[in-house]
Amino acid sequence: MKKKLYGIFILLAFALVMAACSSDSSSDQNDETDKGDQSESAGEDGNVEIFSWWTGAGEEEGLLALIELFEEEHPDINVENAAVAGGAGTNAKAVLATRMQGNDPPSTFQVHGGEELNKSWVAADKMEPLNDFYEENNWMDKYPEELIDLVSDDGNIYSVPVNVHRGNPVFYNMEVFEEHDIDIPTTFDEFFEAADKLDDAGVIPLALGDKESWPATQIFENILLGVLGPDDYQKLFDGEIEFNDDRVVEAAEIFGKMLEYINEDHASRNWQDSAQLVANGEAAMLNMGDWAKGYFSNDLDMETNVDFGYFDFPETEGMFQVITDTFGLPKGVKNTDDVKKFLTVLGSVEGQDTFNPLKGGIPARVDADPEKYDDYGKDAMEDFTSARLVPSLAHGSAASEGFLTKANQAVNIFVTQGDIDNFIQALENAAPEM
Repeated sequence: MKKKLYGIFILLAFALVMAACSSDSSSDQNDETDKGDQSESAGEDGNVEIFSWWTGAGEEEGLLALIELFEEEHPDINVENAAVAGGAGTNAKAVLATRMQGNDPPSTFQVHGGEELNKSWVAADKMEPLNDFYEENNWMDKYPEELIDLVSDDGNIYSVPVNVHRGNPVFYNMEVFEEHDIDIPTTFDEFFEAADKLDDAGVIPLALGDKESWPATQIFENILLGVLGPDDYQKLFDGEIEFNDDRVVEAAEIFGKMLEYINEDHASRNWQDSAQLVANGEAAMLNMGDWAKGYFSNDLDMETNVDFGYFDFPETEGMFQVITDTFGLPKGVKNTDDVKKFLTVLGSVEGQDTFNPLKGGIPARVDADPEKYDDYGKDAMEDFTSARLVPSLAHGSAASEGFLTKANQAVNIFVTQGDIDNFIQALENAAPEM
């Protein structure tokens, strides 16, 4: 109980700090969205407030298409799009923490499956179980067991996954690879051989935009996955393997070497800016979740397997770093029937096939229509059903928010200073918060 309360106090303190630092974030919202009006009407009959951080390219289009589908099926229910922009979800999570602690929950809200859901809101007894709801919709065999486990705690299911993103693809500029005769690297040694060749030719081997620290953490978690393998990767975040393990140190060394091949202005770029480097041919490769595929295709008008290609992060073939966006039913919401109607659409084949081609991910369901997706989507859907699924650290699934905050800080310092001993010590110090 002390750990649960501590986690809530951390979230509330973080929310208050972010609210003070980000008071102007509401200016990024659509003019039609008034947060004050929403908080008063959320939970009333005939209103469903959908809280998310989907305001960027691709994701906003996907959300609006999903809302339009829901309104077509339920024209008597008014949908309030309570998306909060900025900070890759940081601002939204801060606002959500304030509202949840103030007993003013939205009707439903975006949350990553895994520890972001379970160690924050389930542990705080803020979510309703959805076991009967899953049974009513015959969903138990429509999602992989490992994915249902990510949204479950102590035998209860607490949210509905709408999508799956993969955290371990590397996207590359096909023209650059062809021009410089680069083979797709499958091992770390092959990656560094390719990086040396690109560097000698004046091309940035690996693009990084770590204005927010999570893109660098994502690279590190994929190196950990490649070095440890899926079983020991999971054991690391379960506390069964120490962060001073020789293999974790090895992963840190590989990470440090990889950082020698990134763009010098990485700290001033976000992930979209780093993707632009690859699109422009200034950089060759980008490790990013496959929302980057949606950005390349929808925003930069690049064609899959023509302008850009993709491959598994070195040493992670047959593994799938899972990031899943989910929505649940908060306790205290009055119009539960209306919220469940939205969750039903969200979890349907039609809902997921409406949302995901625009968002750039793949459906969480295993029975969706592959023909609605491009080559990347089809490949990812096939891998999703056959690869080993592991939770992402950088996106809140593998460990608690408290540990992730400290891990991001440790990664940020390491990117700047390159001190492996200090990096490992910082991760060891943070481990009790996992």
